[in-house]
Amino acid sequence: MAKQQKIDIGISEDHRKTIAEGLSKLLADSYTLYLMTHNFHWNVTGPMFNTLHNMFMTQYTEQWTALDEIAERIRALGFAAPGTYKEFVKLASVKEVEGVPKALKMVSLLVDAQETTARTARSLYEIVEKASDEPTADLLTQRLNVHEKTAWMLRSLLEE
Repeated sequence: MAKQQKIDIGISEDHRKTIAEGLSKLLADSYTLYLMTHNFHWNVTGPMFNTLHNMFMTQYTEQWTALDEIAERIRALGFAAPGTYKEFVKLASVKEVEGVPKALKMVSLLVDAQETTARTARSLYEIVEKASDEPTADLLTQRLNVHEKTAWMLRSLLEE
């Protein structure tokens, strides 16, 4: 069995481990959000069907791509990315939704999930700055931009 070459990217192993653990939580939240959005895309009904069906598809497609980016950053830091439902449920702060809510409840639940995922991303900045981990900081900034903008757009649908 080949021995893995030591990782020397200018970030200590302890910092890499802490960042990878945080990114694993972000990956779990992102995956749960992806699954929720895709589920709602399949099951939305009512007068806003077409708008929400298409909006949810745009959102889950973007989220799917982001999952790979987050997992690959964990791997670049030298750790295994979580990849099972069991791991995601344990790590995620976004909670799964049971049943099929009404359309506007779906929107409200997605606002909450987008904001939760944004908070998870934001919580990593302190350690990422301390470690001078610019690639992770860049990834977090991109994710925050998407989650905050998406939450705003969804929230706008709830206004009277």
